[in-house]
Amino acid sequence: MAMFLLISCFALVVSALGCGVPSIRPQVSGYSKIVNGQNAVSGSWPWQVSLQDSRGFHFCGGSLINQYWVVTAAHCRVSSRNHRVILGEHDRQSNSEQLQVKSISKAITHPYYNAQNFNNDVTLLKLSSPAQMTSRVSPVCLATSSTNIPSGNTCVTTGWGKTGQTSSPRYLQQTALPLLSPAQCKQYWGYNRITDAMICGGASGVSSCQGDSGGPLVCENSGVWSLVGIVSWGTSNCNVRTPAVYARVSYLRSWIDQIVASN
Repeated sequence: MAMFLLISCFALVVSALGCGVPSIRPQVSGYSKIVNGQNAVSGSWPWQVSLQDSRGFHFCGGSLINQYWVVTAAHCRVSSRNHRVILGEHDRQSNSEQLQVKSISKAITHPYYNAQNFNNDVTLLKLSSPAQMTSRVSPVCLATSSTNIPSGNTCVTTGWGKTGQTSSPRYLQQTALPLLSPAQCKQYWGYNRITDAMICGGASGVSSCQGDSGGPLVCENSGVWSLVGIVSWGTSNCNVRTPAVYARVSYLRSWIDQIVASN
């Protein structure tokens, strides 16, 4: 009983801090560039951002972690000069959404990012002006360094990446997928390709794909969503029978905290 109280108090504390609790509830089937995903409910993933160039071309996703910072993948190669962060987007062809378009004052990539094997595939983007929190724009919680989500748990990834039908869908896509244990993942990808900074999900008939990169893999606990992974790499054809690989946020959390605190 004491344990239960502790957990419910923790959930209250987290939601009081205002992260990980969408105002508009997500609806994910099979849960109670996404291949074989489904349209998300508009506004239900309020931390999802679109990274775009000056022409409005969407090339990667990202996640808002507080009013000034977005986390994405290092391999997206975001340039503070040429790229922008779009908050509050759902329908990429709509002119009536209340978008927030933010320029980037700093893009800080993990000092040990390895472009050959995508190890430590994380970049932090500092916005030039703070995001306004609304029912459609709010931050996700970050997995802590001690977060251990059991493999087999179903989590959700979202993005506007390539689907089975189109190179870039109009509406934000979502898909539920199971996490794999490091051992299971190494069986697919080989022992030396999967590092401690990676976590795998999928091989279940769904997959992240090109254009989803940098976007979130989130897991829910007591109604609070935490960022567990950052879409990183996988098969070039987004094979739905092979697990996709995500940068492991619990492993990278101390670096993220340090950068946010000192910038």
